[in-house]
Amino acid sequence: MFEAVIMACLVADPALCRPVLLPGYEASALAACEAALADRPPVPTLAEGIERGAITCQPIGPVARVEEVAAGVFAHRAVISDAAPENGGDVGNAGFVIGGDSVAMIDAGGAAQVGEALYRAIRAKTDLPVSHVILTHMHPDHVLGASVFAAAGAEVVGHAGLSRALTDRAQTYLDNFGRLIGKQAFIGTRVLLPDVTVESSMSLDLGGRVLELRAWPSSHTGSDLTVGDVTTGTLFTGDLVFHVHTPALDGSVLGWQSVLADLRGIEGYTQIVPGHGGPVLDWPDGGGALAGYLDVLVDETREAIARGDSLAEAVEKVATGEMSKWELFDLFNPRNATVAYTELEWE
Repeated sequence: MFEAVIMACLVADPALCRPVLLPGYEASALAACEAALADRPPVPTLAEGIERGAITCQPIGPVARVEEVAAGVFAHRAVISDAAPENGGDVGNAGFVIGGDSVAMIDAGGAAQVGEALYRAIRAKTDLPVSHVILTHMHPDHVLGASVFAAAGAEVVGHAGLSRALTDRAQTYLDNFGRLIGKQAFIGTRVLLPDVTVESSMSLDLGGRVLELRAWPSSHTGSDLTVGDVTTGTLFTGDLVFHVHTPALDGSVLGWQSVLADLRGIEGYTQIVPGHGGPVLDWPDGGGALAGYLDVLVDETREAIARGDSLAEAVEKVATGEMSKWELFDLFNPRNATVAYTELEWE
């Protein structure tokens, strides 16, 4: 298999270059890829500070590993880690659903190169067009690969609060993930705002296959969206559910408790693809560990406030008994305790 790429280099450091995928020109033979380029010359969109080089056809690049967790439903389990050069930003789960007419991608990884690998995984399974890339929330490990699918013609779909959240944080996300991953590997990465937003709920028909999208109030973040495949009873929860990876609170801890309880009460779904871990968990049992952690976080934060502990004192104590149950605990639990304390001290 062959694909079209453009060599993209940093203007500030021309020695740092990366072949960036141009989706839509995949072919089994080199000549066919080159003929497609000649027939439909691409107009690549790259971020500022990137110099465009030659467009060529090359053997297909790295393909993301996916697991078929239900008929036509594929999940990619990312690494349980913070973004780093060795993982290239592949630290948030993703997946896709194949319908009769098109494919929907759910989340897109933490860099353009992750999105490219996920796009290739779709192409290894089907030639159907990718009609939608659905972003479950604002965090960079789930959104920064979306431009690959937009270039392939997909509409970007997200929570009604996603545009504002990404607008406010775009440069911070790009700076931080670019630093953690490395400038060269991060070439081609951009932040895209949604074309379609979900205020409460929405149905997407992929051709005899309906996805149910639901926007949730502030919980893990202020922009959480779930995607349910009615056909197989599979729910993509994004980071409303964590597994193995320590939960990360960036919204309302009380809201998250409420939303999780509502999610666990929804009928019709027997398994989920969480935002981290898995890649598939039985439902609603798969939410038990997170529910337990949130209960401890709330209870112990309230106890710390009642004792008169300062924020700094509370952060050192709250929920530390949960450490053995989760990975990356020292990185995320202090942040969670800080957010919970700030929320609950005003009860």
